[in-house]
Amino acid sequence: MSTLSEKTIGIYGGSFDPPHKGHVEISKISLKKLKLKNIYWIITKKNPFKKKTFFSLKERILKSKKTTKKYKKIKILYLEDKIKSSRTINVINYFRKIKKQKNLCLILGSDNLINFHKWTKWKKIVKLTKLVVFSRKGYDKKSKESIVVKYLNKKNIIYINNKLINVSSSSIKKDYFKKF
Repeated sequence: MSTLSEKTIGIYGGSFDPPHKGHVEISKISLKKLKLKNIYWIITKKNPFKKKTFFSLKERILKSKKTTKKYKKIKILYLEDKIKSSRTINVINYFRKIKKQKNLCLILGSDNLINFHKWTKWKKIVKLTKLVVFSRKGYDKKSKESIVVKYLNKKNIIYINNKLINVSSSSIKKDYFKKF
């Protein structure tokens, strides 16, 4: 496991609909194993692969702040209105240009790595950041055969073989509806 510069910050984007202990665990593991300065949860208005959100943007921001309040190195940001985009490349450019932060890593699950080559300017993203990929049940093998992994030839990717966290936003929403 390679650590990164102590000046490196982690970018962890998503709809966080809702935020949960799995998000916190991924953040804590990243901070500890990679010796990151901070992790920024970049909350998006909606998941581009889903039709709608369960909780409003305001609720998700508040829930994220509440979920992470005892972790001073986890910061919550909503940038879409400020940078007029939800694209990861624009978030990275914001940190590089506005925040003068050059040492960046992008934290994602192995499920996201499979279709990462479909992201806007994905080749530029992998040039400007280190990818930190967490295990997701049922996705690891396919992710390691992905176009981006072949393109990078295992460079610029850190795999974290975490103990699988048995929680997802989808399962939380499913359980929520079972109550009624």
